[in-house]
Amino acid sequence: MKKIQYFLITKSVGLYLNLLSFINAEKAKQIAYQLFSQPRKGRLKKEAMPKTLQHAALETLQFNGENFQTYIWQGNQDIILLVHGWESNASRWKKILPYLKKLPNTIIAIDAPAHGLTDGKEFNAPKYAEFIHVLAQKYNPKILIGHSIGGAAITYYLHKYKNDHVEKIVLLGAPSSFKKLSDNFIELLSLNTKIQTLLENYYLEKFNIHINDFAGHLFAENFHQKAIIAHDLQDKVILVEEGRKYAKTWKNATYIETNGLGHSMHSGDLYQKIADFITEA
Repeated sequence: MKKIQYFLITKSVGLYLNLLSFINAEKAKQIAYQLFSQPRKGRLKKEAMPKTLQHAALETLQFNGENFQTYIWQGNQDIILLVHGWESNASRWKKILPYLKKLPNTIIAIDAPAHGLTDGKEFNAPKYAEFIHVLAQKYNPKILIGHSIGGAAITYYLHKYKNDHVEKIVLLGAPSSFKKLSDNFIELLSLNTKIQTLLENYYLEKFNIHINDFAGHLFAENFHQKAIIAHDLQDKVILVEEGRKYAKTWKNATYIETNGLGHSMHSGDLYQKIADFITEA
């Protein structure tokens, strides 16, 4: 029943936007972008923090006047940065933290734009990459671990800022093609080609990069960092083909293809491999 309701709602919204595009194209575009970029869940309240984050040191940083939240588990000077995905927050790392806390490294997790305790309503990978950049300027992390769009934000960050201090990357269920994400959204709402064109032109104007060039696997052709790319065959959110694209172009990457983990990618075996990867020379 819920699936039927969801289908009817999405198609009704799409029909409304398609009709609006012939009356007020600019408004239709703005509403469509808001639906694409505003998460519906993933917020946190300080008075009801998940146990995972209660014992971390909290630090608030800023980008363009907006506060974004970080959580720090203190260790040595070699820092691991955790970058979560869409409609989540830093507590999503609950299951990997026990493996990472056995290492001597300092661990920092970040709340994405419009997620957790971070300000804002709009989420996108380029903005997320700017948060990473602000944090990297202060802490110089050596290892970046990203799940889902958090992984895409990492690849955009490395593409834009060429941070040679970063030595190792882990991508878990990460999308590569922004075009694919946009097309999936268009298909979900059955939006017409007029709105699709308006949105794609808006992305170019907003991010200064053509949608076809906004692809992590293309960025990765120039990456020198060691990497683990992990993707699950049963991932229905970000299809496994996205992980395979990274694996083909990232010269210094190990590709791990799992079966049965879905998009969450939670696995003790996988997390131990990541911990071993971090400690190896």
